[in-house]
Amino acid sequence: MGNSLKAILAFVPSNDCQKYLLEDLEEMPVDKMVDLSSRQLRRLPLHICSFRKLVKLYLSDNNLNYLPPELEQLQNLQILALDFNNFKALPLVVCTLKQLCILYLGNNKLCSLPLELRLLQNLKTLWIESNCLQFLPEVVCELRLLKTLHAGSNALRTLPPQLRCLRELRTIWLSGNLLSEFPPVLLDMPFLEVIDVDRNSIWFFPSLAHLPGLKLVTYNHNPCRNAPKVAKGVRRVGRWSEESPEPRKRSGAVVEMMFDEKPSLPPAAKPEPE
Repeated sequence: MGNSLKAILAFVPSNDCQKYLLEDLEEMPVDKMVDLSSRQLRRLPLHICSFRKLVKLYLSDNNLNYLPPELEQLQNLQILALDFNNFKALPLVVCTLKQLCILYLGNNKLCSLPLELRLLQNLKTLWIESNCLQFLPEVVCELRLLKTLHAGSNALRTLPPQLRCLRELRTIWLSGNLLSEFPPVLLDMPFLEVIDVDRNSIWFFPSLAHLPGLKLVTYNHNPCRNAPKVAKGVRRVGRWSEESPEPRKRSGAVVEMMFDEKPSLPPAAKPEPE
């Protein structure tokens, strides 16, 4: 079916048209996964909410801006993908799905996250990249089991000090924000393994050599005058990394050494829960 025909049928509420869009998905698949990505959907078909043993639900790349309260029936759901839609606010029904481990909210129009998000205490991976966030919602700091946080391509200028409470956090992606300094709270998080602050406005990097868990730091495309110092074995991606020495000061002047920069991007593939 062509995308143009799908787009037209998405406006037609009749059951026949909706079944045509869903390719007659009437029973829950054996693998307990439903993938309705890129179907031009403007509403979630209610009969999907009757699949009470569903574990994975992918709704990426549609035209959704609302989810029905019946979604609460999916109490076994572990993965929910809502990225590339039109959500201006996270539907509160999502916060009732207490078994969620992975939640994709990237590429929407979110300016904040509800306090009810704290109910998702099993959440390990949260993607909120490419939204309209001017600050990282403090409720994120209450997700005690969070291991991966992708908050790139927003308008963040700082991070809340409460972030240090996330002792399970291992990876944080902050590329494409408005950070003018390296977030101080990250210096108090020795358990971090990957820090990405690519494409910000950071002028100076403090030493990261005291972070024993660090494995990779990406700081490309910042107007920095120094490379962050790291412990032996930690990979740096950015100016004056392992391949090039830092500039030497001569009579107070800094001589910058340019080289081909290859940005390190977050993984394209969506991970499965551990």
